Amino acid sequence: MAASTPLLTDELDIVIPTIRNLDFLEMWRPFFQPYHLIIVQDGDPTKTIAVPDGFDYELYNRNDINRILGPKASCISFKDSACRCFGYMVSKKKYIFTIDDDCFVAKDPSGKDINALEQHIKNILSPSTPSFFNTLYDPYREGADFVRGYPFSLREGAPTAVSHGLWLNIPDYDAPTQLVKPRERNTRYVDAVMTIPKGTLFPMCGMNLTFDRDLIGPAMYFGLMGDGQPIGRYDDMWAGWCVKVICDHLGLGVKTGLPYIWHSKASNPFVNLKKEYKGIFWQEEIIPFFQAATLSKDCTTVQQCYIELSKQVKEKLGKVDEYFVKLSDAMVTWIEAWDELNPPTKSSAKLANGSA
Repeated sequence: MAASTPLLTDELDIVIPTIRNLDFLEMWRPFFQPYHLIIVQDGDPTKTIAVPDGFDYELYNRNDINRILGPKASCISFKDSACRCFGYMVSKKKYIFTIDDDCFVAKDPSGKDINALEQHIKNILSPSTPSFFNTLYDPYREGADFVRGYPFSLREGAPTAVSHGLWLNIPDYDAPTQLVKPRERNTRYVDAVMTIPKGTLFPMCGMNLTFDRDLIGPAMYFGLMGDGQPIGRYDDMWAGWCVKVICDHLGLGVKTGLPYIWHSKASNPFVNLKKEYKGIFWQEEIIPFFQAATLSKDCTTVQQCYIELSKQVKEKLGKVDEYFVKLSDAMVTWIEAWDELNPPTKSSAKLANGSA
């Protein structure tokens, strides 16, 4: 069977955070080589990262981040995979696919290699159904449709802003669950894609993720994590909670399910526990905050939504810990840096003002 033609090769960047040589790209070569890569090197900027020949890429280290953002570089986390969001900011493409360097090509139940990127693109190019759940999951997939009783007025769906992929082998567990289930592996391949309903939050995992940068990019900030911060391993989840509140407000959709990647390496649960310790307590306050968060009708752009959300973070979560005051300020700095590197075009400014 002939290989399918790669989709969106001129409209999508692949963002990879790393501290090591990117040998894993060899496995992904058939799928990734037609695309432009943005590699964000974490840790020691003097270390040379080897990238296999034949890939079109740009690589940024901490010195580059400081040079490009100046004082605003303070909003980019250090020694944490949250540094990946710098790649989102410097990209000039409409779509972003981000993957971790310990994620390999998975196989479907028939033994065929899964082209994760192709499935993400299919997800993001078809509408979502956040306002009414379809019991056959994604009605836009081949072989599926809207079931009896689904309102015809809602069948056009909503634009899809995020495609959240899953993982086989090492599950994405928190440290306490890792400790009690050290040998557990995810072997279940569920052939399904679904829209996360409006008003429902989810724990977003950043290791196999695609999003429409034009629709939701400024909200994809992975927070202040890692070196010098009291918390780690909540970067992608923080972004996911912010993104979902804003998607719900702006009428955008988030899909989860296919595609799977093979998560090859379990991180150390004791190291993870140290990073997550405060987050495990704080999330009991954070989740109700996001569940109750509402944005004013005046917020018609992602940036406006995000700034309003940052004020609520400071006001409500600042009482939980001083860290959230610092995080709220970083959220504002992130938007300022985003707008400096991505000045709005005349057409997008017109749309934001409600005029064509």
